[in-house]
Amino acid sequence: MEELRVSSGGKAEKYKCLISQIDAVLDGTVDIVANMANIASMLHFTFGFWWTGFYRVVGDELVLGPFQGPLACTKIARGRGVCGTAWSRGCTVVVPDVSLFPGHIACSSASRSEIVVPMLRNGHVVAVLDIDSDKTGTFDEVDRENLEIIVSLLSRLQ
Repeated sequence: MEELRVSSGGKAEKYKCLISQIDAVLDGTVDIVANMANIASMLHFTFGFWWTGFYRVVGDELVLGPFQGPLACTKIARGRGVCGTAWSRGCTVVVPDVSLFPGHIACSSASRSEIVVPMLRNGHVVAVLDIDSDKTGTFDEVDRENLEIIVSLLSRLQ
């Protein structure tokens, strides 16, 4: 497989390049776990995030899926922490400083900011993309818009 190429431009430019690469990687691959693994890896290595991965809805909890980064929580209840909140609300949650988020689950004490993007199928959340940074204020509208596009590319295959 060809090595991932990333533009040296700004964040929006990196996302633009990455989205076209993700679209190509997803072409013809329908296995959800394989696709989640590749997307987590591509995002993680493009942006150097602290933790990048997916949690899948299994019954009444989120269960850890493919990820890149240090050890992670394996199960998260609906409405708990940033991931559980994004799941229960059905919308992206951006947290500039996790120490100020009520009920934040500290899987890693190094996490300082977080974004969680739900993946919807037939109007129901089936997974979330969770990204943590070791710096406060990492995530903004550029991240939200582009990560929602990336998750929508993945959800269209399911």
